[in-house]
Amino acid sequence: MIEPHVALAIAGLLIGALFGATVQRTHYCLMGALADLALFGSRRRLRSWLLAVAVALAGTQLLAVASPFDPGRSLYLRSDLFWLGAVGGGLMFGFGMVLAGGCISRNLVRAGAGSLKAWLVVLLVAVSAYATIAGLLAPVYRLLHSIGSFAPGYAGLGQLASGLLGPLAGPLSGLLLAALLLSWIFADPRFRHRSPELSAGVILGALVVAGWWATSLLAGGGAGWGMASLTFVLPTARGLLYLMAGGGLLPGFGVMLVLGTLLGAFLAARRAGQFRIETFADRTDLGRHALGAVLMGSGGALAGGCTVGQGLSGLSTMSFESALAVAAILLGGLRGVRYLETGRLWPARMPAEDSEDGGRPVAMRPSHPGKPVS
Repeated sequence: MIEPHVALAIAGLLIGALFGATVQRTHYCLMGALADLALFGSRRRLRSWLLAVAVALAGTQLLAVASPFDPGRSLYLRSDLFWLGAVGGGLMFGFGMVLAGGCISRNLVRAGAGSLKAWLVVLLVAVSAYATIAGLLAPVYRLLHSIGSFAPGYAGLGQLASGLLGPLAGPLSGLLLAALLLSWIFADPRFRHRSPELSAGVILGALVVAGWWATSLLAGGGAGWGMASLTFVLPTARGLLYLMAGGGLLPGFGVMLVLGTLLGAFLAARRAGQFRIETFADRTDLGRHALGAVLMGSGGALAGGCTVGQGLSGLSTMSFESALAVAAILLGGLRGVRYLETGRLWPARMPAEDSEDGGRPVAMRPSHPGKPVS
């Protein structure tokens, strides 16, 4: 019989490889979805992300009904709601992911496909996240947690529904939310046809459910092993620590998830002839990626996750904290897109007839500081 820690390591590697290959082949990216929405009015990739949310949500709730899996044991549904970290860290992460050309999971995929820019981002995310949780910035983290947390009584919508209406009300509320999301997603007839965005949403949502299954049921109910699903900020930090210090045992699910993502992206890129070395265009490009990476690392540590950790895994538990963090990430990301478009950190109103180039967006002018990369 396979030992639980070995089973978890294998599961993390396989799930990560499927994640990395899927993202590499379909170009799934929440930052890209926000850029498409803000700059071109396209909702296609946003529907793909929401499809992944809906599949993860429905699958997680069905898993809770059909097995001993209990979402209430996850970190997303802990008793204290760190609202300050969710909001502040989410805004930092969202803005940073635009500067860095994508969130941490997207940069892991880019790194696997040969981007040296992405490797720097991954390294700086790992260092800044660990410094925030357990290093130089840990006292600041503890201070913010002490002044910016409260116990709401119910940590998520499912717990609230179950407490008011009975045990099955929680999962049923999740299935209802998933159905509402799906009705909006497939209202666009063009999205209903076979497309990379459609397959990406279904596969990535299903991988979240697979992560919950692996860490809660595969490892003997999850006792002592830490129940989790897909998330990348802290596992990347732990992966760097493991690389430097080791420990004699196989790394856990999260670290193997990161390794599998790199491996899956590499194999998919090589198979499609898309593996290529990518370097920085200039010092401005380097500085923008470095700043974005630090904001993502510290912001993701404060927010308790990334666009996948909070955005897919967290939302699949209907956590109130995850909802706050995701809303902040989206707002920060949209602000970051506008910053790269206009060159201004804060919006400024200017009559079109008085602006340079007849009111054309700065993104269309030669002085534009850079466009989002997805």
